[in-house]
Amino acid sequence: MTKIDTSRPDSVLPTPSHTVGPFYGHALPFRGGEDIAPLGHPDTVTVHGHVTDGEGNPLPDALIELWGPDPEGNMPTADGSMRRDPASGGFLGRNGVEFTGWGRIQTDADGHWYARTLRPGARGRSAPYLSVCVFARGLLVHLYTRIYLPGDAAVLAADPLLSGLEDARRDTLIAAEEGNGTYRFDIRLQGEGETVFLEFT
Repeated sequence: MTKIDTSRPDSVLPTPSHTVGPFYGHALPFRGGEDIAPLGHPDTVTVHGHVTDGEGNPLPDALIELWGPDPEGNMPTADGSMRRDPASGGFLGRNGVEFTGWGRIQTDADGHWYARTLRPGARGRSAPYLSVCVFARGLLVHLYTRIYLPGDAAVLAADPLLSGLEDARRDTLIAAEEGNGTYRFDIRLQGEGETVFLEFT
């Protein structure tokens, strides 16, 4: 957006860019949003990482939503990710038994986030992945991406989305295995190493 100085019609002065947020810390995060897998489930994996801007600075007020299938590749139909007390309206947390496949996580002061979920199973011709939605300051429209977990190189190579990307871009969608069921997936919003984001039409 530009601002015209009416006293000097020949000049056009830049105005500060517009931004959105950060408003995500109010009402959207909920207790237990990162604990998607039922406590003690044997297929639980931890996925974590940082959200950074185009200069590599951490975003302390981003919001990540994850959803994905169960280990057999079935999309969960159970309710209960955000159960509320009908009397007080407060969050009760999950029931600890059913897998809803969905969670919402706010980044901390260092731009870090984590979630404990079930390792997703394959669906159709796609390699197993978790769907991700990113909300952050400056984004007028939220961003979609995927987290593929490493393990079977042949399955990843045959994935319709991954096989259509150059190696460097493809690697931004595959988490790094850290051992003991833990994976790292950093989300870079712009610049060098920018995460591949998807557009749905």
